[in-house]
Amino acid sequence: MAALDTILTLKARMGESIIGQERVVERLLIALLANGNVLIEGLPGLAKTRAVKSLAKNLQADYSRIQFTPDLLPSDITGTEVLHRGGDGNTFRFEPGPIFANIVLADEVNRAPAKVQAALLEAMEERQVTVAGTTHPMPELFIVMATQNPVEQEGTYPLPEAQMDRFLLHVYIDYGTEDDESRIIRLVRSEEQAASGERREPIPQQTIFDARGEIGAVDVSPVVERYMVDLIFATRYPHRYDEQLASWIRIGASPRGALGLDRCARVHAWLRGRDHVLPDDVKAIAHDVLRHRLTLSYEANADGVSANDVIDAILAQVAVA
Repeated sequence: MAALDTILTLKARMGESIIGQERVVERLLIALLANGNVLIEGLPGLAKTRAVKSLAKNLQADYSRIQFTPDLLPSDITGTEVLHRGGDGNTFRFEPGPIFANIVLADEVNRAPAKVQAALLEAMEERQVTVAGTTHPMPELFIVMATQNPVEQEGTYPLPEAQMDRFLLHVYIDYGTEDDESRIIRLVRSEEQAASGERREPIPQQTIFDARGEIGAVDVSPVVERYMVDLIFATRYPHRYDEQLASWIRIGASPRGALGLDRCARVHAWLRGRDHVLPDDVKAIAHDVLRHRLTLSYEANADGVSANDVIDAILAQVAVA
């Protein structure tokens, strides 16, 4: 499995510059291999942007960073028609925006108004942009990795639940350990002291497509498939399992949740060298696939119950048939 070996090399390279966030590195690779988009949330300074840049640096891909601000316009993302004057007369030509890249970092996506967010999410969903009646397709390798901070919500525009559902994964970054903090200090110090680093050959894009082909052949048994469906239906009809669980959930996961579990569980199994999915693969990625697809009730918010707590309860009560 040459593709797997190369992807694991990419993972190792990213891990060299992202200390204490091994799970986050793997989730970014899972989103890339599953051909989905990812929302990364965490407090400032926890390497959200650095993780995405590390992926782009080690992959043979065009990288674009969009800093979302309240004065951003949709055309600042998608591009626009520009008037060109020439000997043959005036003509309008489309000037592509920063969305036309292989890896797009949408930094602090909740700081831009709804129209800008809609333009980004349309490109994510349709994999194309239409300007002045002309459709412009995205590159074959295309992924949006958006970030947002859970603090400083004044003057922000939170993504509606229906738009959050467009992201395949919602990854949360937390603080590392004391040892990780020391390693971060030493890493940054060594980077500052290094006059010039040796430039490694980036991983070819074709490796991603080869890996996706192998992942598509990973087997999902009827038992595991039914387990994924049962998890999704437990979010929609929680009263079948527990009255307290039912009081916590107002709206359950959409069919995108089931598709996300299937795609990500197959990638998770493939990264471990298996050609079949186990229930443990589903459990490993359940939180990242489902946490942004649950709308909690007032009772859950009042009791301090988080989406992670709800998913923990569901995983504890839904058995593998």
